[in-house]
Amino acid sequence: MITVPYALYDAFSDHAFGGSQAGLVSDAEWLDAGTRQQIATEIGAPATGFITASSERSISARFHSTKMEYPMCGHGTISLMTRMIEQGIVSWNGAASVEVELILPTATASVEIHRRHDDRPLVMLDIKPPIFRQDSLDLAQLADLLGLRMKDYRQEYPVETAAGDFNHLVVPVSGLEAMRRINPHFEGLTQFCKEHGVHTVAVFCTEVERSENALHVRDFCPLVGVLESAAAGTTNAALISYLVRNGIVSANGEQPVVINSEQGHEIERPSSIRSVVSVNDGKIVRLQVGGVATKFIDGELHLPERSQ
Repeated sequence: MITVPYALYDAFSDHAFGGSQAGLVSDAEWLDAGTRQQIATEIGAPATGFITASSERSISARFHSTKMEYPMCGHGTISLMTRMIEQGIVSWNGAASVEVELILPTATASVEIHRRHDDRPLVMLDIKPPIFRQDSLDLAQLADLLGLRMKDYRQEYPVETAAGDFNHLVVPVSGLEAMRRINPHFEGLTQFCKEHGVHTVAVFCTEVERSENALHVRDFCPLVGVLESAAAGTTNAALISYLVRNGIVSANGEQPVVINSEQGHEIERPSSIRSVVSVNDGKIVRLQVGGVATKFIDGELHLPERSQ
């Protein structure tokens, strides 16, 4: 039997029982893809991160859902960097913030970790803005799969696909009343996502529950193993890009614009996602998404001996 360190965090929440859960397995460089997937499925969190190497300024990791390996993971990264700070692997060294390189299987991402007034880490991940496409969709079918009516769509804004590390179908709706009525037919929605090459259906409105926020979000991801995400960094990056693209948010100028989103309220895991966007001549030149994470479990996994 081999024991490896393990922790579970609630990401995009500054308290337990909120946000999106991410498991973290340390000393995972020896685990093959099949074993990583078995562990992620056994844990059952929306994401499980496997730390394969770590130093003061560089972390290598892989992320899995219960069904597949992710190319990257926003809430997993928030949790991972929080753990690196808590374990002293990454340290402040008296500074207000530090920069860390996150090495993923197919890409490298920059991460800024800011020291909050309460000494908790605020983790901000750089995400490449997505490319948008207009798919041929049956919006009546989509509304039916979500439990909505055609009049619930925000008519002045398009339904578009934001293609990046994940493909997000961005669906604007009229307000909170419509958001709360959503009752997805997940089997049909999974098939819809397969047919149109999207990983998540990101529904949003600009009516919010808390005045400090600009967006209210629900994100449905049955194709990748999460029925509804309580908080998702990549989804919010896609939504912020959509807002800029469609002129819902004006972000031209030298100063970055901060946009806060609320998510997870309908599944009783309220989350707060912070996005920072810089725009020049109508184009996004930098996009960061992040938040805080709260440790919920700290212990060990007991794994079978590695095969010879």
